[in-house]
Amino acid sequence: MSSQTSKTLYLECCSGISGDMTVAALLDLGADEEVLEQVLESLPVGGFRSKVSRVEKAGLDVCDFDVILEDAYENHDHDMCYLHGHEHVHEETHGHAHGHARGHARGEGHGHLHPQAHGPGAGLSHAHVRRGLEEILHIIGHAHMTDGAKALAEKIFRILADAEAKAHGVPADQVHFHEVGAVDSIVDIISAAVCLDDLGVQECIVPVLYEGCGTIRCQHGVLPVPVPAVANIVEAYGLKLCLTQSQGEFVTPTGAAIAAAVRTSERLPASFTVKKIGMGAGKREYDRPGILRAMLIEEAGTSNDADCIWKLETNIDDCTGEALGYVMERLMEEGARDVNYTPVYMKKNRPAYQLNILCTEEDITKLEQIVFEETTTIGIRRQRMERSVLTRTVETVRTSMGEARVKVCAVGSGVRKYPEYESVAALSRASGRSYQDVYALIARECNDSGE
Repeated sequence: MSSQTSKTLYLECCSGISGDMTVAALLDLGADEEVLEQVLESLPVGGFRSKVSRVEKAGLDVCDFDVILEDAYENHDHDMCYLHGHEHVHEETHGHAHGHARGHARGEGHGHLHPQAHGPGAGLSHAHVRRGLEEILHIIGHAHMTDGAKALAEKIFRILADAEAKAHGVPADQVHFHEVGAVDSIVDIISAAVCLDDLGVQECIVPVLYEGCGTIRCQHGVLPVPVPAVANIVEAYGLKLCLTQSQGEFVTPTGAAIAAAVRTSERLPASFTVKKIGMGAGKREYDRPGILRAMLIEEAGTSNDADCIWKLETNIDDCTGEALGYVMERLMEEGARDVNYTPVYMKKNRPAYQLNILCTEEDITKLEQIVFEETTTIGIRRQRMERSVLTRTVETVRTSMGEARVKVCAVGSGVRKYPEYESVAALSRASGRSYQDVYALIARECNDSGE
C-alpha cells in the first residue's frame, strides 16, 4: 500500500456503478497503475489483456479501464443488442457495440497482455465458463497483492456468492458463477480491491445507487432490472436505490457488491472540501452517460484548527452490573477520555443504562470492539463534537506530605491548580488522613507557593 494517509472516498453513482467504472475512477484518483499491472500479471487466469486510456463521455475527459477478452472468453457484457434481446442483429452489430464504447479514445493508451495460465480455475475452453467460490478464492489467494487487497476482494466475492445463492435457492458454496465468474469480472473485482488498498481508503460514502428499468439478458435468460443479484445485495446491505425511467441496467452485480463491501456511511458531511476527483467510464451506451465520479473529500472543520472529540453511546438493558463495571475499566485502560453510564428507560418500560464514551477519532474502532465484545449491545452511535478547552499541563509539586501531581489550567490572566486524584489517594493512604484533608492541603500549598 502507498504511504498516503487515510482518506474518505465519496462515490457519486448517478449513472450507476460497475466494476470497470470503479477501477477507472480509482485510477483517475491516483491509484498506482504499475502496482495494478503487477497484480494482474500474477493472476492464475489467462485469455485477457487490460488497457487504461482516456475517453470522451458527454464531452468530458474520463478514464477508461478495459478488460479485453480473447474470443473464446467473450461474454457479451458490453454488447447492447445481446443484452436487450435483439438476436437478429447480434451477429452484425456485435463488433460495433465494442467499437462504439471505446471509439472516443484519444491515442492508444497502453495494454498489458496476460497469457494463458494453469492451475485451478485457470484454463477456459469456451465462453460460458462456470466457476465456484472456491475456485475464485484460489485465484485471489495466489495473486501477488497485499493482505488488505486480498481480504477486500474475497469480501466482494462472498457478497456476490450470498446474493446469487439466495436468487437460486442453493448454499453459497454451491453457487457457480456465470457472468460474475467470467474473466473480466474477476479482473474488475481484484483491480478495484488493489486500487482501494493502494489509495489507503478506509472510509467510503455511498449515498444512493441510481438504477435503470426494463429488462436485461444474462446466462439465465431475460431478467428484470434491477437483476436479482443486485436486488439481494441492496436488501442485505441496506443500500439505497433510486429507480429512474431510463431503460437499461446501470448497477451491475459486481458494482453493487463493491459498493456494499466498501461503504461505511451513506451520509455526506454537511460541508466538506474536495481534495481530488476521478471519473471512470462505463462501456454500455444508454440515454445518460456512463460515468462514475469518485471524490477524495475532507469534512470541513476536521483540521487541527478545531479541537474535536468523539462521543460513542449505546443503550443496554440486558447486561449485568459486574459486566458494565468491567467494560468501563477496559475502556479507560485502552484510551477512552471518559466513560459514564446514565440510567434510562427503554421500550416496554425496561430500565437500562446508556453507555457514553468520549474518545479521539483514532481510538473509535478499538473502543467499539471492546463494547461489542464485553456487552450485549448490537449497535453503537457516533457523534463528532467540537469543544473548547483550557490550556493545561500536569506538573509534580513538593508539599509537606510529599510529592503530588497537579493539573495546571490557564484561566484568563491567571492559573488554577487541581490536585490529581491518584496522588491525593496515595498520600491519604500513606498518612491515614482523609481524602478531603489531603486534597485541601495540597491545593492550598501549591497555590500559595506559586509553584
